[in-house]
Amino acid sequence: MHNTRVRAARHGITSAGISKGVAATFAAAALLAGVVPTAQAAPVAPAAPAAEVIPGTDTATPALVDGINEPVKATGSAADAAVGHLADKQSRYRIGNPKGDLLAVGTQAKGGTETVRLQQKYKGLDVLGGQYVVRMENKAGKRSVVGTSGKYFTKLATSTTASVSEKTAVERAVAAVNRELNGKNLSKKDLRKAQGQKSRAATALTGTAGKLVVLPQGKGVLTRQVTVKGNHPVTGEAVLRQVYIDAKAGFPVLQYSSIKTFGTKQAKGAAPKGAAPKGAAAAKAPVKAFGPGDATGTGVKTDGTKVDLNLYFDSSRKEYTLSDYVRMQGSSKSPITTWDARGVEADDAGGKWPAGIKEFGSPVQAFGKDATDAGAIDAQWAGTQVYDYFKSKHNRDSLDGRGMTINSLVGVTNGGQPWVNAFWDGQKMVYGVGDDEYKPLASDVDVVGHEMTHGVVENTANLVYVGQSGALNEGLADYFGNAIDTNASGTAMDDPNSGLLGENLCRTLPARDCALRDLNDGRTTSKDFLGVSYDVDNGGVHLNSTIFSGALWDIRQDLDKDLADRIVYKALAEYLTPLDGFTEGRNAIVAAAKDLGATAKEQNVIKRSFNAHGIVPGWEDALGVDSDTLLGKLNTSGTGAGAGGGWYAVSKSNDDGSEPYSIYAGRTDGKGAPKLISPNDGKFHVYPATDGKNVVWAAFGTTSIDVMVRPVAGGPAKKIWSSSTNLQGLRIDGDLVVWEESDPFGGRHAAYKNLKTGVQAYVDGGRYHLSSALPSVKDGKVAYAKLWPVNGEYKLDVEVLDASTGKTNVLPQKAVVNSLGQTGISRTHVSWLVDEIEDAGQMAVRRANLDGSKLYDLSPEAGAKALFALDLTASEEAVTVGALLPDSVYRNETLPKLWQFDAAGTREGERVSCNRGDQSFAAADTGKRVVWIDGTTSNTDLVVRDRAAGRC
Repeated sequence: MHNTRVRAARHGITSAGISKGVAATFAAAALLAGVVPTAQAAPVAPAAPAAEVIPGTDTATPALVDGINEPVKATGSAADAAVGHLADKQSRYRIGNPKGDLLAVGTQAKGGTETVRLQQKYKGLDVLGGQYVVRMENKAGKRSVVGTSGKYFTKLATSTTASVSEKTAVERAVAAVNRELNGKNLSKKDLRKAQGQKSRAATALTGTAGKLVVLPQGKGVLTRQVTVKGNHPVTGEAVLRQVYIDAKAGFPVLQYSSIKTFGTKQAKGAAPKGAAPKGAAAAKAPVKAFGPGDATGTGVKTDGTKVDLNLYFDSSRKEYTLSDYVRMQGSSKSPITTWDARGVEADDAGGKWPAGIKEFGSPVQAFGKDATDAGAIDAQWAGTQVYDYFKSKHNRDSLDGRGMTINSLVGVTNGGQPWVNAFWDGQKMVYGVGDDEYKPLASDVDVVGHEMTHGVVENTANLVYVGQSGALNEGLADYFGNAIDTNASGTAMDDPNSGLLGENLCRTLPARDCALRDLNDGRTTSKDFLGVSYDVDNGGVHLNSTIFSGALWDIRQDLDKDLADRIVYKALAEYLTPLDGFTEGRNAIVAAAKDLGATAKEQNVIKRSFNAHGIVPGWEDALGVDSDTLLGKLNTSGTGAGAGGGWYAVSKSNDDGSEPYSIYAGRTDGKGAPKLISPNDGKFHVYPATDGKNVVWAAFGTTSIDVMVRPVAGGPAKKIWSSSTNLQGLRIDGDLVVWEESDPFGGRHAAYKNLKTGVQAYVDGGRYHLSSALPSVKDGKVAYAKLWPVNGEYKLDVEVLDASTGKTNVLPQKAVVNSLGQTGISRTHVSWLVDEIEDAGQMAVRRANLDGSKLYDLSPEAGAKALFALDLTASEEAVTVGALLPDSVYRNETLPKLWQFDAAGTREGERVSCNRGDQSFAAADTGKRVVWIDGTTSNTDLVVRDRAAGRC
């Protein structure tokens, strides 16, 4: 994590050698200066700066226009003037109806400048991330536009009529979130009793349908936006997810968490866990009016430093409280307050106001040890430092720019245990109580600054918290949090520890070992960017953030730090828009620097900083892999892949991801062209499997989810089953198709159908008090995990069913089982994942003969080599496992990787591939050949390897 820092100012790294295929190129417009007639013999006036126009990607509207000074004809409000400019310059912006297709969502006026943010509408519907910014100067009421930037999507041409009801959209959204959060494992948490099952309460997750929203993919995808909230079914942590359901077929085309956490370092040996929620529509804290109760006092921070505080005397409580009404008395009169949330669970604090909490109070003006130990003094003092920074440096009045109340909750726990994390939930900051090593999370100014900056980002560019835009969100929060911290502590920018975040949180560890991130880590896009799917760290928001924030920190070290801060803030407040990535971020910083009068030398420093971190046009094309690509740019998410008999099957959309997903099949040796298997009927075709003769998959439609089958050689597609709830985990071998289906109450049931005889059955009879899951199939036999009562107690087992005779065989285990993972069956063996030890989540990779003899662990559950196993697939020769390794920080090893074991158990597991992106949905073909969906290139590609790569 702490590599030698790449100094941008000393390394003029350029884009030479970067692959072709630039995402955004630069183009110069004609000079704006007029020409003086020769007859007048007047001296030639200096040429005005050339307008710089950076084209948008997949749109005719420029991503950025800079270096202009064009008078505005339109009168009225700033928004009217901005829209009028775009209408007058139709040939440049190509926005057909600015007055009808753009809605002003915010205007920032500052020192004679005005910045207007305009939300794109398509036939009255919001376009996700479609936002355009117009920057103007206003001198004595006369406006001129000096620049524009953002994303306006000109190719949209989709219908706005939904076929999927709100009810169905909510059901599908909740099921999608449950599927992701539950993982694949069957555990005793799935326990259901026979009595009262039908009256069982609904899932802990609930969904609320929002508006119809157009996703800007190609010609547009009409979706129903659903907010899913509740508690994680396994960890109990709060959940807040945004799910976008295709409004034509009901498939969840986009899902991401609204979490905005500090992203703490995990305990050694622990798998990365989900963070706490961002929250929405949180209840507001009670607010007192500014008045005569104001006072001053003192407190002691956790580092022993005594600090002065503004307080409020609450006459009803006869106590001084940690409420500062002084700082915003000239504007909103809102307070900066710290609340006692000790004993409050993190999931009860996210997106809502916990009942019964009070402001930290003291009978005297000198707060004592109780407030210190809880982290209350740190939270209050640091909160005022962050407010003062944005007010004095950027003239920003609180997080929303309009004097909003700043509330901090301290002492929060998780499951009654110490919690080492912090988050912003859209209304307030929430800080964990810490543990034996980590102090309360408000104990470092950069943590507080980070969380509060999320509030600033949300009220400016509102960068979507997923993928590159999410990494920008995290990177900017890190940058400002650390800038405020170094200013407050007086740390020199050339101090080797200046880039550390959270370095002061530890009770015993030195700063460098304690720090959770380092902005001087020297990470670059070319060797460190981790292409991941959205279900891993929200698409890499923490994993990739220090690439961008590292470039910003280099700029702050090599320029005047106040100038650097002004540049970054101006880019955030006036240039960036919700879906911007690293390249747009670079362009915004460079343009903001020019706007602030940075010299050519200073601009070169900025460009070299980005070059040194690999943030150059076309950088995504330089990411390499060691696997062979079978089908590139699938543009799908969570849809799986299948393989068998020398063939693969996978879902794919079109190149811009705007079409419903279709099933393609092809040869795993890469020969020949892939075949379209599914009909073009507007449904989403997903979760495919194949045995080389037939392909089976699920088709999501407006009212049902159907199991479909079609021969690889051709012929009609046939529906063999239909579900009104949810299904997944399809497999096929010969005449037998298996899958897992959910019952209306959330129970899980493995099912099978014989294509030849038409016999269909649930392996557990579909009885509500039983659960069966994770099926695999070979030679007419089905293996699956089951949860069933034995002698009055529920236990977990792996069972093998002979579908032709109905006979079953329960396989032995070594101890009492806590949870079971995916099964894989071959002609001679059954393999599965098993958890028998109360630990951090490691699982053994177990194998036995079909009759249960020769029970053997290919990989142990305990020890240094134990895997956090996620999935399994088996052939006759090999067992391949998708898993994580124990890791203490976010990096390459944090992502799902593939390990392969010899089926005979004669060799240790080896990495299938050394690709650094996430490797998911592995499917075994013949021999040791495995296909999977790989995220390394920042796309979703179906790739293959014929043998393990080794130890990487």
